[in-house]
Amino acid sequence: MKRLTSTRDILVHRERLRKEQATEKQTVVVCGGTGCETFGGSDLYKSLNRVIKDRGLKNKVLLKKTGCQGLCEKGPLVTLWPSNIFYRRVKESYAEKIIDETVGKGDVIQKLLYTDIQTREKVVHQEDVPFYKKQHRIVLRLNGVIAQDSIDEYIAAGGYSALEKVLEDMKPEQVVNEITDSGLRGRGGAGFPTGKKWEFVRNTTDSIKYVICNGDEGDPGAFMDRSVLEGNPHQVLEGMMIAAYAIGANRGYFYIRAEYPMAIKYVQTAIDQAKELGLLGENILGKGFGLDLEIKKGAGAFVCGEETSLIASIEGKRGMPRTRPPYPAISGLWGKPTCINNVETLANIPIIIEKGAGYYSSIGTKGSKGTKVFALAGKVRNTGLIEVPMGTTLREIIFEIGGGIAKGKKFKAAQIGGPSGGCVPEEYLDTPIDYESLKSIGAIMGSGGLVVMDEDTSMVEIARYFMGFCQDESCGKCPPCRIGTKKMLEKLTKIHDGKGCREDIEDLKVMANVTQTASLCGLGQTAPNPVLSTIRYFINEYEDLLKTGS
Repeated sequence: MKRLTSTRDILVHRERLRKEQATEKQTVVVCGGTGCETFGGSDLYKSLNRVIKDRGLKNKVLLKKTGCQGLCEKGPLVTLWPSNIFYRRVKESYAEKIIDETVGKGDVIQKLLYTDIQTREKVVHQEDVPFYKKQHRIVLRLNGVIAQDSIDEYIAAGGYSALEKVLEDMKPEQVVNEITDSGLRGRGGAGFPTGKKWEFVRNTTDSIKYVICNGDEGDPGAFMDRSVLEGNPHQVLEGMMIAAYAIGANRGYFYIRAEYPMAIKYVQTAIDQAKELGLLGENILGKGFGLDLEIKKGAGAFVCGEETSLIASIEGKRGMPRTRPPYPAISGLWGKPTCINNVETLANIPIIIEKGAGYYSSIGTKGSKGTKVFALAGKVRNTGLIEVPMGTTLREIIFEIGGGIAKGKKFKAAQIGGPSGGCVPEEYLDTPIDYESLKSIGAIMGSGGLVVMDEDTSMVEIARYFMGFCQDESCGKCPPCRIGTKKMLEKLTKIHDGKGCREDIEDLKVMANVTQTASLCGLGQTAPNPVLSTIRYFINEYEDLLKTGS
């Protein structure tokens, strides 16, 4: 592979790749995300490959495996180009029919089509499936389009053009200003303005700085970052390179939990490919900018999603938070200025640079710009990975994209923001999803976990489950979190078991407020949210248990 040594080189390389990849072949695209792989996607891919080979169609049919296509509930998913016929729940046994009937004759296999939940009609094309109609894909725009392990497909699709632009035409401070003007806020949970964080690091005078991608996704039911890293690692890598250029860093880390082997595999492949092509290392594209990246595997501690705990883990220490200030932007990894952004935040960077801050800030709401990726899970018909503009309502997500509540049940609540989020009841279904609106009803954006609950769900049990998770994941460093989560779990268990009294509910409120106020990091500060929100909106369920027992 020829190394690219200038911005002109990458332009020429992109045009060459586009010509090479322009094909009149029929293309069979198999979803290679973890969900579809679990349902047998890998075996399906192998069978399709075997049939294509047996039929002597290698020169006429292209078989491709991509990242998560979103509709995980209906996996494995197969899309055929250029017809854009969309099949769901495709078993390995259908490989021959797909090649012989759909590819060979153009016939549609009715049994594999998606059925519209409202009209009960079969849907042939992916863009007509209600699950996809209301989405606006920026982060996920190439998931389901390019092969997971191909830098050439990413470049041909426009990848690394943003890096090329900043190195050729923009000074670091201009890049920081562009991200600031876009209104992008950190997608890891806190929602801190990304441009402002970059500016803090940029303005430090230390000659050594670090950039870190936080891929330590640990919320129950969350799989947003994993799917992005599995499906399009180069987009995150490009965002990381732009961040490093903007803040003056020349070394960085991907921090990915070890439970994500596919994500680690594809990120490492992306790093190796970028190095081979000359997009990582010294003097990238001949512009004097250099960057080295490596992967650090996390051991699965939820608290390591917190910045200072993550830094401690990379340094080889136990993952525990530290008091702030100083903030990582001033004194982070090994005491050096460090910029930490999560996967989704970094994946937004290339599109902002390509299309401009004005384009990005035109999407979303006044205080929450752009889109948000959610892992839609729980008692909803269409679970999966979605991306919607900020300001989209919970009702739109659950009943239009998600297809409503499974098995004809009634909606009760949505847990948004992971174990640190709040439970949102039916009366707030029309609340727009943005940072300020969610905070006003006792919930948080979090990293993007969205768990739907139906009428049969016990909200006391939900609060107890999430408190048990937080108590188990607490690092134990600060007493408010270590003791507060334990005592709240004991109270919730007592109430759940029908042994509680009204004073226990009041005690829960007091403990929750103390834990929120006095805890050292975000884990303890937000752990009480499920307790407070369920007491606020579902106090009758607590009272019923006090009266009758569980």
